[in-house]
Amino acid sequence: MSNEKFGMNYINETAKEISKNTIIPYEDLPRYDFFLSQVIDYLNDKFEGEKYTNNIVQNYIKNEVISKPEDGKKRGYTKVHLAQLVLLSYMRPILTTEEIKKVFGLAFNDINNGDDDIISWEKAYKIFSDIQKDSFEDFLEKKHFNEERLESIVKDMKLEHKDEERIMVFLSVMTLICQASAMKKLVQNIVNRYQTED
Repeated sequence: MSNEKFGMNYINETAKEISKNTIIPYEDLPRYDFFLSQVIDYLNDKFEGEKYTNNIVQNYIKNEVISKPEDGKKRGYTKVHLAQLVLLSYMRPILTTEEIKKVFGLAFNDINNGDDDIISWEKAYKIFSDIQKDSFEDFLEKKHFNEERLESIVKDMKLEHKDEERIMVFLSVMTLICQASAMKKLVQNIVNRYQTED
């Protein structure tokens, strides 16, 4: 921990440092399509401590947690698949596979039919990314659940009334996952630094 005294200021500064390298912006996800092996390499490279395998991703597809690769394409895994798997990576340590499926179902209905999505994967990813970044800023002084912000996001989407509550639940769960993920990374960072400098 170098010469800096451990305390609340240290935790806030560490949280700000981690926030610079949290989630990959949607625009920075590769635009070209992938083979499954490339998806696995990409995820394992971007998520330290995660060990994705072909079987893990194929099980998520089989259980309809994420969408199937595009039919007839050698490189059937798209930017949407990467977005799904990145979001799933944040959810995996917190939720069961069945719970992740239910959360995704709130916003995307049938996972293999993009036509019935209430919001786009791009929109969901960008909202998650913004919330994730915010989860680290002024970590200890912040109100950790901003219902007004979520209500404003839902209102701006101009959804059908019947879909508003579903998306509010989806965004609430994703907010809590962001916060849990932020706390986990912060704790890991503090523990690892403390251990290495002991």
